Amino acid sequence: MPSFDTVCDANMVDVKHAVENTTKEIVTRFDFKGTPASIELKDKEITVIGDAEFQLNQIEDILRNKLTKRNVDVRFLDMGDVQKMGGDKVKRLIKVRSGIETEVSKKIQRLLKDSKLKVQGAIQEEKVRVTGVKRDDLQAAMALIKKEMTDIPLTFDNFRD
Repeated sequence: MPSFDTVCDANMVDVKHAVENTTKEIVTRFDFKGTPASIELKDKEITVIGDAEFQLNQIEDILRNKLTKRNVDVRFLDMGDVQKMGGDKVKRLIKVRSGIETEVSKKIQRLLKDSKLKVQGAIQEEKVRVTGVKRDDLQAAMALIKKEMTDIPLTFDNFRD
């Protein structure tokens, strides 16, 4: 039976390279000289450190540009709150989304049921597997999911015929 998986996963290699390129630009830029401006990636968390919130915004802008050049959707970034550190420093934690949350996967499942397409959605851990009899129905389901779910960057993989 034909099927495909709906997933929400960023390419972590490209994210890592974007963070490294951002670090290189921070080191070479004149307006960051002598400041504690830095960016660091650990697991799926990016830590941005700077003098003020304005500087954090500048670093995040550089990061967004680097991610866009590497074709990584910036909707994968989940911005945290600005936190005060010792002295004048501030930091922000940015989480890189991976996997579809339970409520979003239930929303996708409900969307497929309400669409009257002859497909079924099954929640499997952090992805939604969509199965159907006809390939055309699956392609229509993909188009429907892309059209309706614009707030998170969904991709489709593991298409079986």
